[in-house]
This record gives sequence, C-alpha cells and structure tokens, in this order.
Amino acid sequence: MTVLRSALDTTAPEYAANREAMLAKLDALEAEHAKALAGGGEKYLARHRGRGRLLARERVELLLDPDTPFLELSPLAAWGSDYTVGASLVTGIGVVEGVECLVTANDPTVRGGASNPWTLKKALRANEIARANRLPLISLVESGGADLPSQKEIFIPGGALFRDLTRLSEAGIPTIAVVFGNSTAGGAYVPGMSDHVIMVDRGAKVFLGGPPLVRMATGEEADDEELGGAGMHARVSGLADHFAMDEPDALRQARRVVARLNRPKAHPAPGAADVRPPRHDEDELLGVVPGDLKVPFDPREVIARIVDDSDFDEFKPLYGTSLTTGWATLHGYPVGILANARGVLFSQESQKAAQFIQLANQRDIPLLFLHNTTGYMVGTEYEQGGIIKHGAMMINAVSNSRVPHLSVLMGASYGAGHYGMCGRAYDPRFLFAWPSAKSAVMGSQQLAGVLSIVMRESAAARGKPYDEEGDAALRAMVEQQIEAESLPVFLSGRLYDDGVIDPRDTRTVLGMCLSAVHTAPVAGARGGYGVFRM
Repeated sequence: MTVLRSALDTTAPEYAANREAMLAKLDALEAEHAKALAGGGEKYLARHRGRGRLLARERVELLLDPDTPFLELSPLAAWGSDYTVGASLVTGIGVVEGVECLVTANDPTVRGGASNPWTLKKALRANEIARANRLPLISLVESGGADLPSQKEIFIPGGALFRDLTRLSEAGIPTIAVVFGNSTAGGAYVPGMSDHVIMVDRGAKVFLGGPPLVRMATGEEADDEELGGAGMHARVSGLADHFAMDEPDALRQARRVVARLNRPKAHPAPGAADVRPPRHDEDELLGVVPGDLKVPFDPREVIARIVDDSDFDEFKPLYGTSLTTGWATLHGYPVGILANARGVLFSQESQKAAQFIQLANQRDIPLLFLHNTTGYMVGTEYEQGGIIKHGAMMINAVSNSRVPHLSVLMGASYGAGHYGMCGRAYDPRFLFAWPSAKSAVMGSQQLAGVLSIVMRESAAARGKPYDEEGDAALRAMVEQQIEAESLPVFLSGRLYDDGVIDPRDTRTVLGMCLSAVHTAPVAGARGGYGVFRM
C-alpha cells in the first residue's frame, strides 16, 4: 500500500501549541489582506460608488463564471512600503465562459488607479504568468497612468507592459481590454495593443493627451468625449471594437468575446472520478509546523493532506532521508514532490533530487517543491565529501528542468537551499508561502553571529580590544532586522511570492495552479542539462 498513514497526534500539547500559533499568524494575515480590500479608504470608496461605478473586485466577480473561485495573486504587494497594500491593482486567475484567464483590474479608489513601482512589478508578474501558462489576459482598466512623483522608477521599465501585450498576441494568447474610466497617456497603449477592446459609454477616456495637455501643446480646445470618449473611438477612430452602455454591459460583452475565442486546453482536465480527496483532514495542517522552525517536522504529514487519496509512491525512501521525494496526483493531475524532511540538504539529498528531477522531465510531470530547509550542509567533512559539487548538481537540474514547477514555503527556506528547492529566482510557475515561512540568506541568529565573529577577529588582528557592549547591541539590532525581513508578509510585499496562503487552502490553490499550467503544453527537458560535476 502506498497510502500515507499519519502519525500526527492531534491531542498532543505540541500540536495544540502549533495550531494556536498558526491561527494567530492567520489573524494577523487577515488584517493585512483587509488593507488591500479597503483600497483608498471609505472616502474614496464612497466617491467612486457615488459616480455609479463598480469597485475593482466587483468588476472581477461579474466577469467570472458564477460560483467559480478566483485565485488572487500578490494581494500584499507593496506591504511595508509608502504605497497602499495591494499596489492599486487586483490580479488573479479565474474562469470566464469555461476558460481559465488571467485577470487584472485597476483599483481607481487608490490615487485614481495610478501605477506606482509596485503596481508595475505586480502587473509584469501577471503578464509573466499569462505567458508561461498561455492564459488569455483580461485587463479591466481605469487608471490615471503613472504616479508622477515616482515616475523615475516607472517610466523606463514601464514600457515592458506594452511589450508584453504585443508578445502575448504574437504567441497567440488573446488579450482583452475593458475600459471603464481613464486610460490616458502611456496607458492608452493598453487598449491600443490589446486584441479586443470594449469601452463604456460616458466612462472610458482613452487619449494620449487630455484636454489640458492638448490646450498647452497646440492651443486647441477640446472636451473629453471628442478627444477620447467611447462613442468617438467606436464610431470615428475605430479603437473600440465594442461599445458598452454601462459597466455590466461591458463585462457581459467581455464574456462573449471569451466565449468565441476557441481556446481548448492543451491537456484535458481530469474527470471527477479521477479526483479523490485526501484521507486525512486538511484542517490538521494548522498544527503541523512548529512555532520554532528549528524543530523538524515530517513533510509526509503535509503530503498526506494535500494529495489525492493520500496516495504517495516514495522514491529512494532509504537514501538521502532529509529530502522526501515521490509521485502522487493532486486534483487528478500527476505531480512529482520534493519535500524537505529535516532541514539540511546533504550530498545524498542533492544527488537524489537531481535524479528525481530528471525522471520527472522524462515523464513530463510537473514538480512540487515543499520548502523547509536551512540550506546545504557545511563543515570540513562535507566540503571534502563534495557538497559544493552535489549542491550544484541539484541546482543545475532545477535550473534546466522544463516541466512546470510549483513551490510552497512551509517553514524555513534559507541560503542556497532556497535556490535548490526552486525559489523565486528559478522561475517556478507559482510560488506561495504559509504564514509560518521564513526566507533569508540564513537564520537571524546565525547571521548576527557570523557578523560578530568577523568583527571580533578583525579587532584581534588590529590588536584592539573588542567592544562587548557594542557587540551585544549590534547582534540584537541585526537579529531584529533579519527576522523582520525574513517574514512572509515582507517578502510577499516585494512580490517574492505569489501570495501568503492559509495552509488549509494549499490543496485547492495547487489544484487551480495545476489546472492553469495544463492550459499550455507540459513537456520536460530531454537532455540539455549542462555539465554535472561528478
């Protein structure tokens, strides 16, 4: 039997403590998500509604098929910055007329939907996901353009937004712009470079230069409607393909455009009979990860609660036991799983991972990386044993793998172990974190200790006494800084992941991601790994 048995004792005090700590983190996370939902605040929400307009998430909801989920991406973008949490943009994956689409929606209650540096990064990440997974891109537009005080960080890299639209179209990936309000200056190129354009009467305003700029540049007096209204673009310029009477009508027309796209998935979705729920309760995932990440936990307890029927065929279970590898299905889709068992990666784990990744590529099976690693092992014995070569072998395999990768940070994700387990720099199709996760070059205490040792040795080399009080203060400051910068909300705010999720939602989130990646062909690398140092 390959069905995983659970050894998790849900009556143990340790489980209760882990669960309580996770629930506290989830409460804090919910408070941060609420900031994104609040947009520009009550004043600007009321003003927007007073104009008879829908909010960004209301537009998304009307666009999507009824009673279907929306996987919102990067909801904490800009957290910890001077900009509003959420970066005045909603992005995510949802189903429209049975077709999975990447949807973006400007939040006009935040500075008129103006784009700041984090808006740009979030939008570019959405475009990247659309392209990698061949998802039609639907842009729900109402934006005043660039946030001018931060233009120095937006103008030059911002051109990539328009480049992406043309490249998506060239790749045969449909792009649809639904314009509700302003889409001015550079923003006019969003509808200008989209395959399909819908504009709302007396709402949409699309022009390179508004009336004040035209008056200043040419002396011409012109009003909004004749310069860039929906009626003009539908009847005169031809920029609008569809003329909508109001916002619900525009969203109805967008749904009809998608219905006519003729977009079959590259791989048919698994049948209902092929999807069996886990045998163990997903709610129990709240108590799996210890509050102290130095305490190891068995990732099989996680695997047993996310894969179909808790059925897991383990690969090399007696070799390299700090890394669990094996095969399963998740919502009917085949996956190969790599999960850290005891944190540290040794030479055996690295070699095991490289072989497993090659096998997944031979079989065209996506890979799921479940992170809880402090990195590759250090020390004389391990250096002499070739840990650098073997760690490089694992990273080489990850780097050159061609099957889709999904990553979930459950606990620690430190140092080069973060790289070997397909961290952000290694282009996973999707990367999510649990509220318990931490990621940095190393743990805060380790990093502070290393700095202390280096400074102590430097003082000794100069023949000077070492300031112990200053050392203690420095260590405390560094520990506090690194601890804060390794937390998931901080990292998610910088778009180093695609969102911080409730552990109980992991199976659902991964199922939606696997469905999205199978919109595009799934094919592994056939050779082409570069030189493995043996």
